[in-house]
Amino acid sequence: MSEVENTPSWLTSSDLESPAVRRRSFLKFAGTTVLATTVGSLLPRLAQAQGSGVNLGSGDIGILNYAYALEQMEALFSSKVAASFYSGITSSERRILSDIRDHEVAHRNFFKKTLGSAGIPQLEFNFSAVNFRSRESVLTTARTFEDTGVGAYNGAGQLLRDPNYLLAAGRIVSVEARHAATLRDLLAPRSAAFAGDDIVNAFGLGAVERPSAVLQKVARYIVTPINADNLPRRR
Repeated sequence: MSEVENTPSWLTSSDLESPAVRRRSFLKFAGTTVLATTVGSLLPRLAQAQGSGVNLGSGDIGILNYAYALEQMEALFSSKVAASFYSGITSSERRILSDIRDHEVAHRNFFKKTLGSAGIPQLEFNFSAVNFRSRESVLTTARTFEDTGVGAYNGAGQLLRDPNYLLAAGRIVSVEARHAATLRDLLAPRSAAFAGDDIVNAFGLGAVERPSAVLQKVARYIVTPINADNLPRRR
């Protein structure tokens, strides 16, 4: 059976928004099939903005919305980068950043389709702290987002109850980690920074960050208030 035939009926090639992503069938790689099967029937419609902010919800749906919020941020940032590349960019850097953009847009669209009416709305972001004309500013911010994303998925995985969701999250975080390593190598070529001790501990394990810590890290970029009070806690 072809990859197209294996794609869920609710996911069409036009949803991916990028020819490069369509060629790679990236959403299939990210594990969308297992996530889409039951979420609509099992979970309530939670994505309403409330007085204390946009409520991410509870249980597995809350964790998926948490990931969706981060993917919205990464998709918008990487799209802004690719819309007007910094001066002096090399052809290799252009290709890398375009691929990262394609992946992050695919991640965002995946969560949007999977969550459906249970998903949070489009959030508003502010990247005014980033100098998009500066290579250093763009790559440093991109590395920070990717490092944070890896820690976020590692920390949220233990909160998921459905093993299918955990599998899909694992397949996404492996891509985020590849992004992070590549960006770190661009900033410090041929060094050990791609897996520095700030992100990999003495046991060879990646960083684990709780949702509260992650949301605090990215708060300067997110304009829309987020209510994460109902997210599950570590069992």
